[in-house]
Amino acid sequence: MLVTELLKLSPDAGQREALLETMRACNAAADRAAEVAFAHRALGAVPYDPRILTFKGHDQVSIATLGGRILVPVLNQGRWSALDGTTRRGQTDLIYRDGQFYLASVIEVPEPPAGAPPRDWLGVDLGIVNLATDSHGTAYSGRAVRAVRFRNRTLRARLQRKGTKSAKRLLKKRRRAEARFARNTNHVISKRLVGKAKDTRTGIALEDLGGIRERVTVTKAQRADLHAWSFRQLRTFVTYKAALAGVHVRLVDPRNTSRTCPSCGHCAKRNRPHRDSFLCVACGFAGPADHIAAINIGRRAVSHAADDAA
Repeated sequence: MLVTELLKLSPDAGQREALLETMRACNAAADRAAEVAFAHRALGAVPYDPRILTFKGHDQVSIATLGGRILVPVLNQGRWSALDGTTRRGQTDLIYRDGQFYLASVIEVPEPPAGAPPRDWLGVDLGIVNLATDSHGTAYSGRAVRAVRFRNRTLRARLQRKGTKSAKRLLKKRRRAEARFARNTNHVISKRLVGKAKDTRTGIALEDLGGIRERVTVTKAQRADLHAWSFRQLRTFVTYKAALAGVHVRLVDPRNTSRTCPSCGHCAKRNRPHRDSFLCVACGFAGPADHIAAINIGRRAVSHAADDAA
């Protein structure tokens, strides 16, 4: 499996200036507007092939600059040093972001044998209020992410009205901070889901939400939350973490999973009187709607696995 690893560098003052000078020159060669970009701390990434950027073990990297080669310490080696059998592939990009230097390097991580499909599946319902809810009843709230996005939307409106250079710089800074926060939240959730599936020796069943933004209709107040919903990123994180852990992942059809009673099988819109609650009009079975949906998703994965075996 190919994974992009972001490695943080720790250059001293002289190395820092050499890297900046090299990046300015490379950006200027590609785009004559690079000086404007640098004024806003937005230097473009510089690609290095293995001939001009070489790793010295896992904790140092030799980089060619305009003033010659420099040997820069690597603070975070990530999965490259943590997992056996990993190898680097292709070029490495030098990135300057928020006053820090990073290397974006593609590594190939060996996947453990997946083995036979599991008998049981951990169903996972993805949402906006709760980013994920599993069939064991654990909910992973999206309140913190939504609060950050709402605060940034309010700030963004004020800054866009100002239109000054400092306002534009702050807009970029807040946008990157918001993306990092959401990305970290998805990493935490995916790690917990994969860990639970591995501990219980089950697979992970996820909703196939392709095209959901075009299918659903929401109010104007909910529109921003829908378009900022990073369900695809969370699914990607779960998929590659599960592959590294030897856990099976299956996508199932999400239709009517939150309207179907897991006790009697009755499916009706009236079974879901509110967004957060489920109450079967046929048998009276009740529970949190997201948990009910996760149970049904897990059961669909079981039936799909049985169909594949047949």
